[in-house]
Amino acid sequence: MTSRSLKATARTSSEARAVARTRTLVKGVDGVGTVRRTTLPGGLRVVTETLPSVRSATFGIWVQAGSRDETPALGGATHYLEHLLFKGTKRRSALDISSAIDAVGGEMNAFTAKEYTCYYARVLDDDLPLAVDIVCDMLTGSLIEADDVEAERGVILEEIAMTDDDPGDIVHDLFAHTMFGDSPLGRPVLGTVDTVEGLDRDRIARYYRKHYDPRHLIVAAAGNVDHTALVRQVRTAFERAGALSGGDAAPAAPRAGRRALRTAGRVDVLDRTTEQAHVVLGMPGLARTDERRWALGALNAALGGGMSSRLFQEVREKRGLAYSVYSYTSGFADCGLFGVYAGCRPAQVGDVLKICRDELDRVAAEGLDEEELGRAIGQLSGATVLGLEDTGALMNRVGKSELCWGDHLSTDDLLARIAAVTPDDVREVARDVLGQRPSLAVIGPLGDKDAAHLDEAVS
Repeated sequence: MTSRSLKATARTSSEARAVARTRTLVKGVDGVGTVRRTTLPGGLRVVTETLPSVRSATFGIWVQAGSRDETPALGGATHYLEHLLFKGTKRRSALDISSAIDAVGGEMNAFTAKEYTCYYARVLDDDLPLAVDIVCDMLTGSLIEADDVEAERGVILEEIAMTDDDPGDIVHDLFAHTMFGDSPLGRPVLGTVDTVEGLDRDRIARYYRKHYDPRHLIVAAAGNVDHTALVRQVRTAFERAGALSGGDAAPAAPRAGRRALRTAGRVDVLDRTTEQAHVVLGMPGLARTDERRWALGALNAALGGGMSSRLFQEVREKRGLAYSVYSYTSGFADCGLFGVYAGCRPAQVGDVLKICRDELDRVAAEGLDEEELGRAIGQLSGATVLGLEDTGALMNRVGKSELCWGDHLSTDDLLARIAAVTPDDVREVARDVLGQRPSLAVIGPLGDKDAAHLDEAVS
């Protein structure tokens, strides 16, 4: 290489380093809980939260791509790709990937959601460089071989079959379809047998190239992590793969809303020979950026979030009509869901639905009393802190915060937001959310007599 080429290479490397920008987003106490973000050339972000007192670290890469980004013909492609990235790279076979993590006692996995995908590894802090190298290699150097696509197709079809065998799980997919119809949010993350059988190597590879761009990736780590050292390791891994440009491309912004179509008063029934009927009664909720989400969280906790909640007390404790009954919320970029789930004997569906609907209507009209709200705030506060006691949960928080909000709150800030919820806040969000006409999804062996109650529940 000529001296001119060497100078040009050095200049390019220097320019790339100059583009990197680091900010402290949350200032911890004595380093504990400090959150930092570095934006590398090409728009790749590295976000860390330090917890020096532990001897472990969790490293993950979040992708701003989920099943919501699929066309009908690509149904299940995001999840299919998640499987394929474990099958081998230019540097490692599938066995190399798994055996390297097993050899240090670590654990590695991934998950696909409607609006994002995450790949992660949890290891001892001394083994963090190994985890960084392996996960980055998977994200940037996957081969996506045709033989692997065919082999993994059978695995995914078995996963779909396993999910179909669990009516308590699949009823939530049915409810999503009830609410959103044949839109991306209404389709299952796994895809269907037909769509998975129709996917080929070229389609999946194109999807990979389109969505796994550094601008749409967020590297997140938590635990006994040195931010500067981690940034250097990530940069090296991406540069080795040729996946990090020296440009100043801006990171992708959090996903914008699309005003997903939602329905009201719809009933979907899947007739199956099961011992229980599984029901989800619900309505549109709040987008994840809606500031009323704190009040909705308190409302959800009081209504169906624990053993002292209204639904648990009324349906299970007082009447013994169900073993499992709870409420939940799901927030997306532009919309959300609020749902109530119960599993009961088919003959009891009408009674269970009436009780649930009565409680929803009562809270919509009256809100919560001071004692209920205080208990809900305490429950949420405790669950928030206890849920952040391990490095995996911390990595999830910083990665998802960066991906979904582009902003980070300290634990104290989170607790302050929860504690600030007032009875008026809850009354307002209860009226707006629970006051809507619900829809219903049911799986079970319902005869004509049992099914007669369904329309009454959504009227």
